[in-house]
Amino acid sequence: MATTFQRARSEEQRALRRQAILHAAAAMLQQMPVSDLSLNELSRRVGLAKSNVLRYFDSREDVLLQLLADATREWLAELAAEVPSAVRRRASFNRRAEQLAAAIAGTLAERPMLCDLLSAQASVLEHNVSVDAIARHKLEVVSDTAALAEVVRAALPEFEEEQAWRYATAVWVVMAALWAYARPPEAVLVALATDERLARLPHLEFGAALTDYLTTLAVGLHNRATGSASRA
Repeated sequence: MATTFQRARSEEQRALRRQAILHAAAAMLQQMPVSDLSLNELSRRVGLAKSNVLRYFDSREDVLLQLLADATREWLAELAAEVPSAVRRRASFNRRAEQLAAAIAGTLAERPMLCDLLSAQASVLEHNVSVDAIARHKLEVVSDTAALAEVVRAALPEFEEEQAWRYATAVWVVMAALWAYARPPEAVLVALATDERLARLPHLEFGAALTDYLTTLAVGLHNRATGSASRA
């Protein structure tokens, strides 16, 4: 049952109201994909008129961008705590690259809401929001990418800052694409299973595919750098 709120008058009350809206949106995403979450239904569940929800957020997309920011920070904290034990310092670079990739893929796979939001970020969430909201969001992306790059350099100290940044940036792009491909609609699954001409298009397993691609990326970046150094 939706909760009915009194008008928020203090900053503390406004902060609580924003958190209530975000909590309701997060609960909805446990039940439906991002594309199905509507502002009307969100307003109903949180017990506010749609116009009142828009007092706190520019739009549905603004709500989801804030939810994405919160979920990303939580994931980065978990990843930073896990990597020191997941990546063996005395292992070869290639082995450490694989261990890091597996840690990234594994922790992301455990957070489907975050993956849903990241996969919709560029194509959906960054539309229908104000310039101020986009600027705030992009600054959070810069901060999150820097934090991820620090985790990468801790696991792969051979990387220069620029290499770690490129790897971290690629994590967002690759995982967003793979998440969508790894969760195809039923018609795609049936076609892949019944038409032998599609045998070379197997269903992707998100964790394994992301681990493979990120390992390949890290090894490639490292080999290019060491190859360039040896030719200098």
